[in-house]
Amino acid sequence: MRPLRLVLPLAVLAVLVVIVGCESSSRSSRSRSGSWDSQLGAVPVERKVAPVALLGEVRLRQDMIRPGTVGRRYKRPMNVRYITIHSTQNYTGDAYNHALALKRGALRAQKRRGGNRIGFLTWHFTVQDNVAIQHLPTNEQGEHADFDGPGNNYSIGIEMCEHRGNNLAQTIDRTAKLTAYLMYEHGLSIDRVVPHYHWPRRGLNPPNKNCPHFLLENGRPGATWRWFKARVQAHYNRIVPGPVPRI
Repeated sequence: MRPLRLVLPLAVLAVLVVIVGCESSSRSSRSRSGSWDSQLGAVPVERKVAPVALLGEVRLRQDMIRPGTVGRRYKRPMNVRYITIHSTQNYTGDAYNHALALKRGALRAQKRRGGNRIGFLTWHFTVQDNVAIQHLPTNEQGEHADFDGPGNNYSIGIEMCEHRGNNLAQTIDRTAKLTAYLMYEHGLSIDRVVPHYHWPRRGLNPPNKNCPHFLLENGRPGATWRWFKARVQAHYNRIVPGPVPRI
């Protein structure tokens, strides 16, 4: 898909994201990391980069939800302690579609005590093979993980796209670079990088989502998740001191 071209009406996109986003998948991902490694090659840890150069490799584009509207109707400051990795499990919408849906408030959720707090889904970044789009400043809370729990209150949410035609290996590597940059910006260690699965959702069954499904084994973190974290750490190890743009 291309910028500003909607394949589905936003209402349909919203339903897809709410219903199937991050849901369970029976496909095993154990063997996929080898395929992704063969496509990507090893991280060039000897090729050192300043933080701003790594951010350049991410190809970040800021397309924020407008303050005072929909999912940013109220400013909710955040002290970042974690980075939470998701997958959209939406095979139609690309990163631009999700950005537009978030800005228009199309991704609604029931606002209720113990559940969604603002009536909308929001997160900080959506990544695909050729771009990463930012929707919220990293010092504001999103609504992407565990209602009024630490996943929403203290973590940056990153969604990885799965639309047809998107190169998943490149999406994962771009996400790993963005995650490494955010670790450096916020002074976080690799143990603070977690899957959506990490945050139980009170009152839901199962409480822990199989998300991001293609980085988990049988719905739980395993070998593929460890592979992803190793790739994040390798990109982090490339960083040398330099100016750090606050995003």
